[in-house]
Amino acid sequence: MELHILEHRVRVLSLARRGLWLYTHPLLKLLFLPQRCRCKFFSLTETPEDYTIMLDEEGFKELPPSEFMQVADSTWLVLSVVSNGCAPSGCQATGVTKIARSVIAPLAEHHVSVLMLSTYQTDFILVRERDLPVVIHTLAGEFDIYREENGESIPVPCDDASNGFLKPKSAPSPTLHPVQSPQNRFCILTVAPDTLPAIATMLIDVLFYSHSPPKEPGAGDLDSITFFSFSLIEGYISIVMDAETQKRFPSDLLLTSSSGELWRMVRIGGQPLGFDECGIVAQIAEPLAAVDISAYYISTFNFDHASLRRASRRSSSCCRSARRAADSGQVCGDATPVPSCAGLSPARCSLFLIPTPFPGVGQSPVAQHHSARGGRGGMLL
Repeated sequence: MELHILEHRVRVLSLARRGLWLYTHPLLKLLFLPQRCRCKFFSLTETPEDYTIMLDEEGFKELPPSEFMQVADSTWLVLSVVSNGCAPSGCQATGVTKIARSVIAPLAEHHVSVLMLSTYQTDFILVRERDLPVVIHTLAGEFDIYREENGESIPVPCDDASNGFLKPKSAPSPTLHPVQSPQNRFCILTVAPDTLPAIATMLIDVLFYSHSPPKEPGAGDLDSITFFSFSLIEGYISIVMDAETQKRFPSDLLLTSSSGELWRMVRIGGQPLGFDECGIVAQIAEPLAAVDISAYYISTFNFDHASLRRASRRSSSCCRSARRAADSGQVCGDATPVPSCAGLSPARCSLFLIPTPFPGVGQSPVAQHHSARGGRGGMLL
């Protein structure tokens, strides 16, 4: 397999909900006119606490500093895993689950903190720029590593990463967290870029005018949860929204996989503490990989969000596997079986989504080729 270090140098920031008015114009530019600011990597995710924005340096220039914006100190590099052009079988686990043992677990063992951004089309792993030598040294035995420069893939000499490399120290004891489950369901969609103007008015209304009151991090009321994610990366659009919000959009313009699914969310969390904790994604992905369950994963400034693709009966099997990996845990919310997930850091909270079929969303050859979480033409495993 190949590991590609993409050209994007990404900043991660949190935008307070009460300060959204100040950023309406630049965000509209990034959403609908990215060519005007030469931004090629943009992701905006609304959660109950805030908005998380991941964007490249060209896009970051569009956002004025203010008291409402909190920017992570580090610059993040974007990694992509490809399987030498071979398309995965539709029955195989994909996404974060497929790379759990080959990428995520080894990086966790070497104390490399990662952020994940799964889109409808593919998955991205974000690592701090300063951690790149450790990443290359850790993964060189498993992957052929390339750096993207001006559209070309340049082989990375792995010997260059050995200087100054230190062996990992023993990890501290993991932290356990309670589990809560909201009632609303979510769908994972895409839109053809040339039809984006047709949903622009509704998209603006959802992002800028349809607000619930802001909640404190870790708030316990999760009968429903606010979550909306829009990504525009190198021309490809990915949207995650709840089923009620989806009804407001023209169904013939929203494209999904051939199976058509709603996703169940489970939130595992404590208070957010930052970006320094390692192994959070691995502690979720490895139990899923053990039972071959595909996963969809989005990291935000304070929390992580994951999804399960398989039917509920397989999700229960996954939950039992994850529970065996946990020494203890507390489950709250409704009675849906969920994993206890030992070792989840308080720096992140995770959301699992369990799918059920849903009607009314369009299909297209593009959607069938880039079927969400189900064989995506080998773009990324």
